[in-house]
Amino acid sequence: MSALAAGLSMGFSFLTQAVIESSLPDTSWRFLVTSFGYSVGFVIVILGQQQLFTESTLSAVLPVLTRRDLKTVAKTARLWVLVLSANIGGTLIFAAMLQIPGVFSDDVVKSLGALATQPYSGSFLVTVVRAVFAGWLIALMVWLLPSARSARLVTILLITYVVAISKLSHIIAGSVEASYAVMTGAASIQDYLRGFFAPTLLGNMIGGISLVAIINHGSIAAEITASEPQRRSEPAAIGERSNG
Repeated sequence: MSALAAGLSMGFSFLTQAVIESSLPDTSWRFLVTSFGYSVGFVIVILGQQQLFTESTLSAVLPVLTRRDLKTVAKTARLWVLVLSANIGGTLIFAAMLQIPGVFSDDVVKSLGALATQPYSGSFLVTVVRAVFAGWLIALMVWLLPSARSARLVTILLITYVVAISKLSHIIAGSVEASYAVMTGAASIQDYLRGFFAPTLLGNMIGGISLVAIINHGSIAAEITASEPQRRSEPAAIGERSNG
């Protein structure tokens, strides 16, 4: 349920951006202000300790890189599938709820429609590259949070704001927008799968794994090995929590 809740919570990034945009004049600086809304979903998910797929790419892959056995790989793959499926399910539910007529003003609905097309703005390769940077930043944020302490909120806001203003692609935050576009007829299911889901998932995983975990895991590999008895069941435990 934690992963499903994360997918639902990420919907507030999309909604908050639309609400802010609908309240501002159409100027060159509006996007810079609207992008602050993108951080809302991440704040809810991370401070609420909900399970987000792009966070799992770092925490789950480190044991794989250290132990390098099939059992750990299988547990990690199972975790990723469970968390990703629940996250995407939550985004679909949230996008469907936004379709209920009369809940939001016409201006907000118009802004939702405009924002929903952004995940489809680039080619396959462009989306992959954007997603690599997003995966890198989000995984790096997870890496920094334990040492951020009282600055956790600032860290989340700063890094996710960079993702937003750079128009980078995030598989869960973007899924709310992309699925909303499908539900309103602005995009097809094929567009969602080929134009958004596949390249964004690929890029986020490359960014989260290679640019952070592989580069940095050596510095803490000894710690992981030393604590292996306690951490051995970590992927399975997280997966069970996601199922619950």
